[in-house]
Amino acid sequence: MMIDDLLDDIYHGQERISQAEIQRRAVAAELPADLLTRISALPQGEYAMDEVADLLGGSAV
Repeated sequence: MMIDDLLDDIYHGQERISQAEIQRRAVAAELPADLLTRISALPQGEYAMDEVADLLGGSAV
């Protein structure tokens, strides 16, 4: 699973998701270590899908 797939899954029916929830779901999805590191580095708070995609290098389409 890559970041776009994860974001599609996490944001299904949601507008904003916390950094902690994104990180929890990324760990559960066994994303590559480089993506987990970038997600861990996000400041605490809630993010819209396009915001987190921009920060992590996904496309959010």
